[in-house]
Amino acid sequence: MDIKSVIVAGTGKSGISAGRLLVKHGVKVFLFDEKETVDKEAVKKKLDNSPLSEVILGELPEEILNVADLMVISPGISIEAPFAEVVRKHNIPIWGEIELAYHYGKGKIAAITGTNGKTTTTSLVGEIMKAHNQKTIVVGNIGIPYTELCDTTEEDSVTVAEISSFQLETAITFRPDVSAVLNLTPDHLDRHHTFENYGEVKRSISKNQTADDVIVLNYDDVYTRAMGQKGKAKVVYFSRLERPEGGVYVEEQSIYIEDGAEKKKVIELSELKLPGAHNVENVLAAVGIAYYMGVPVQTIHDVTAAFQSVEHRIEYVDTIDGVTYYNDSKGTNPDAAIKGIQAMTTKTYLIGGGYDKGATFDEWIEAFEGKVKSLVLIGVTAPKIADCARKHGFNDIVFQDDLKDAVEYCHAHAKAGEAVLLSPACASWGMFENYEQRGRMFKDYVKSFRSESVEE
Repeated sequence: MDIKSVIVAGTGKSGISAGRLLVKHGVKVFLFDEKETVDKEAVKKKLDNSPLSEVILGELPEEILNVADLMVISPGISIEAPFAEVVRKHNIPIWGEIELAYHYGKGKIAAITGTNGKTTTTSLVGEIMKAHNQKTIVVGNIGIPYTELCDTTEEDSVTVAEISSFQLETAITFRPDVSAVLNLTPDHLDRHHTFENYGEVKRSISKNQTADDVIVLNYDDVYTRAMGQKGKAKVVYFSRLERPEGGVYVEEQSIYIEDGAEKKKVIELSELKLPGAHNVENVLAAVGIAYYMGVPVQTIHDVTAAFQSVEHRIEYVDTIDGVTYYNDSKGTNPDAAIKGIQAMTTKTYLIGGGYDKGATFDEWIEAFEGKVKSLVLIGVTAPKIADCARKHGFNDIVFQDDLKDAVEYCHAHAKAGEAVLLSPACASWGMFENYEQRGRMFKDYVKSFRSESVEE
């Protein structure tokens, strides 16, 4: 496709990265944002005031719609937005940031999606690939836009990408060499409307793959297991509970991979530094992805044995006055937050609540039994979660205005030997820029308690 003029929808990190990439390739860019309060000069400055860039706020003028070859839409913007419908009526193709980066990028690609575990798995695969090939970039939903680094890739480069359902909605020709769907539980139903739609979007990560490619799927998840019957790519299952033929599995407290008739031991579970059964699943997936990206078993073992938890995912923060604090801000849906609770070994003060993505909280509340001492709620979902908790017979519920108040409440009430866990089961939007900011603020509040104790 000969690209000369592009509308980039969204002036955040993803939109700016896409704009920079296009300008670099001599493309005229119209950076568009419906919010008329956006600082046009600040946005232009981020694109080095390029004469090829123009900032449009409010509505898209007809003259731009008549000349645009393409619209690139940021993942945070719904493809059902009214302006997107206007663009479609003008027969302008809509790409996402992933599709744009794929258009300009080179080399092999490992792409990872799923409801939970994406960031940990992507980080581990990224470290393994870097040990095998120095020309490795780690991008996508993990925090670095693919468009930011795709121009640095070469034919022998490797891209490891964490891909969200929002990004997959606008991936057209994107074709990874190895794809993975880690699991599937209800999430983002406010955007995708039904669980079936959400599942189809996740499965689309492999829609362009051929028999020369590989898809790594969770055998223990009924939905992802079924995906193995639908695509063209070679299917490699991973399982914590069973032994799928030709897959990656646990046997006698070790992880093995089968390739044809050959069975190879990769690592003993006792060597892993990642807590929880869910992280065993993440490692299983990473082993399968890395192996079929061409990495020797010894390299996979060495990197995996040294790998530790990523920030914001059941991350140990500190122990103050005998109370242990954990940051699981990445627990942005009930299923992810269940993993956080399961990793706790003592009575826990749980901080939850946030933006409402249309999730139900019953299974999360049921996981409290014997572990959660008090549920401290913030955000718009607080009443909804409280009603659900009471329905299940859990009544130790406290409402707080914000995260700072919630952390201070836990600090004042938790006793030595207990834990405080931030694992909200909700998105951060409306109270924070993202889950990273929420997690960092939690850690800052916890650190302030240590400063107080030192001063005393």
